[in-house]
Amino acid sequence: MKAAVWYQARDLRVETVEIPVVRDPHQVKVKVAACGICGSDLHEYSAGPIFIPTDTPHPISQERAPIIMGHEFAGEVVEVGERVTRVKLGDRVAIEPILSPNLNGQYLMERYNLTPLLGFHGLSGGGGGFSEYTVVGEHMVHPMPDSLSYEQGALVEPAAVALHAVRQSALKAGDSAVVFGTGPIGLMVIEALKAAGAASIIAVEPSEVRRQKAAELGAQVVDPVPQDAVEQIHALTQGGADFAFEVTGIPAVLDQAINATHAGGETIIVSIWEAQATFQPNDLVIKERTLKGIIAYRHVYPAVMSLMQQGYFQARDLITDRIALDDVVEQGFETLLNDKSQIKIMVQP
Repeated sequence: MKAAVWYQARDLRVETVEIPVVRDPHQVKVKVAACGICGSDLHEYSAGPIFIPTDTPHPISQERAPIIMGHEFAGEVVEVGERVTRVKLGDRVAIEPILSPNLNGQYLMERYNLTPLLGFHGLSGGGGGFSEYTVVGEHMVHPMPDSLSYEQGALVEPAAVALHAVRQSALKAGDSAVVFGTGPIGLMVIEALKAAGAASIIAVEPSEVRRQKAAELGAQVVDPVPQDAVEQIHALTQGGADFAFEVTGIPAVLDQAINATHAGGETIIVSIWEAQATFQPNDLVIKERTLKGIIAYRHVYPAVMSLMQQGYFQARDLITDRIALDDVVEQGFETLLNDKSQIKIMVQP
């Protein structure tokens, strides 16, 4: 079968690999129908490795680079191990790609995303969604409602990041929030904030096309280029937002996000970072602000799919292109790096 294999930064190759087989009674083989290109994928492609193991094999996948990429995906169950009970042949499933200690088809930790062994199927070995078939543990598969398409299923993973970020904040219905960065995750954070009852949402984004997307989802938009973003937010909120969500991974933006909130406000860092960032600790101390980070998600896939059935996180609002697996490098990764009008590119193996 064909698969997109990461060798090193800027070296992603579509090549022929062996079709994976079910070797464990709690494994499930999936025929991939749709797989999105994620911001984390872009970081690995442009500046990795970050999550991709290169020197030693990942302790759960037992693999190291070169590895198959792709962790935002959905597909059809085509084979199951003899002890699988969650799904059956022909089921349509969204994949929760977290690699965390597991046994007999279940994660072992309640907060399984916080394991020191954290990895991701499609980033840390074991296969991935940029392929025709892949094999995962049954604890990683979630049956999809009939009303959701495979593309919606592939969007469950990034939507889960956004929903987890909002759930981990202290936001309450009626609060105000500002989102820095309106790429795919930022736009989904806006959707999650709407679902959580935020009364006012501001989006900060230099790209005109992405600002328009945020506006279409109901956010007030701020262009940080002609005028200081923090000043604009304080003016719009009469003194600062209740919450800020940093979704850019740009060092200077972290400082802006902190100072965009009022005294006692909270900033949630959603990004994965390529470099260090600095801020003045007194901006937290003197105003009793809170700074918090989140990684991935846990226990939210069913909630995400329920919200999708209600009209949140819709593919029509987020997918800007669809490509074949053969075109994943030039029309996928390179396009996303160079064309900020793109939001989510969906690969169809």
